[in-house]
Amino acid sequence: MQHLVLYHLSWILALVSLAFAGSVGMTFVILACALPQFGLWWPFFVFLFYVLAPLPTLMARRFSDHSGSSNSCLETAIFLTMGILVCSFALPIVLARGTVIQWGACGLTLAGNVIVYGTLLGFFLAFEADDSDYNMW
Repeated sequence: MQHLVLYHLSWILALVSLAFAGSVGMTFVILACALPQFGLWWPFFVFLFYVLAPLPTLMARRFSDHSGSSNSCLETAIFLTMGILVCSFALPIVLARGTVIQWGACGLTLAGNVIVYGTLLGFFLAFEADDSDYNMW
């Protein structure tokens, strides 16, 4: 009984930690847009990449069979996810190089990217167990 309670508490702690980290990352992105010295909302377009990044992996895990050592569907999904991830880091750098946004906003956006993608990675690692079947999504 005590082991079950500790398991649920660790699961809740992981979920709360991931939610806190995700909110900190999004706060950095919003600060890159909303601070008076920056004042432009162009860096917020990385939010689109945050939504798109986990979709290929979620779809591949849902629709692929798990037989064999090599899974081409999952490998293609990881490739697409990495392309989306690179684009989300490249967008603020390109905007800053083109003087559309300031370098401070670029730095805050990149810091937010690292935190948000770390949170997404933590979600996939923490809930990869078979009993928390997220691949039904």
